[in-house]
Amino acid sequence: MTGQRSDARRNYRLILAVAEAEVAARGAEASQERIARTAGVGSATVRRHFPTRRALLEAVFQERIEVLCAHAHRLSAAEDSRAALLEWLRALVVYAVSARGFAHILSYEPPTEEPSPHSCGERIEAAGSPLLQRAIRDKAVAPHVTFHDLLTLAVGIALATEHHEDPVTQAGRLFRLAVEGLSPEHGTAGVPGNSGSSALVTETPAE
Repeated sequence: MTGQRSDARRNYRLILAVAEAEVAARGAEASQERIARTAGVGSATVRRHFPTRRALLEAVFQERIEVLCAHAHRLSAAEDSRAALLEWLRALVVYAVSARGFAHILSYEPPTEEPSPHSCGERIEAAGSPLLQRAIRDKAVAPHVTFHDLLTLAVGIALATEHHEDPVTQAGRLFRLAVEGLSPEHGTAGVPGNSGSSALVTETPAE
């Protein structure tokens, strides 16, 4: 029994290592059959550890998700709640662009009353929502903005730019545009490295 558990753990680590390389090369279209062949195991073994493509992708991105969650936690103590939210969102966009397949795993999960337990989307929301709610309480973000709005924005930018010649630069440009808005009076929007007002930010009434 102990030997079987040891073999299972060894197979899991091997399959995950192969899957990480396959997802990096092919994104969300990574083939479980190809992963099985490269790892030297049967397809049934891969599916026993990762019954769905989504389960496989979630395992591949586990460590990166932890980094994003820890980053959100650190930013929760920042003095400027708007700047903290935008910094975290920008990090999410950059990662979604640079890690092939990550935006797809988030886009699998539309908002529901009962999100999948331990899902990527659920963990990202649990980490990022406090930043949004704090900014709303500070009247730095419009109260109608939801976390799903922001997640959809990040995923949309990543999917729209993944085949661009310079996806990170293009994604950064679109992110700034989304935050600044289209009106010239918004100027630069307080995105990290810029200053100014934001389309996400509520207007301060005149005294």
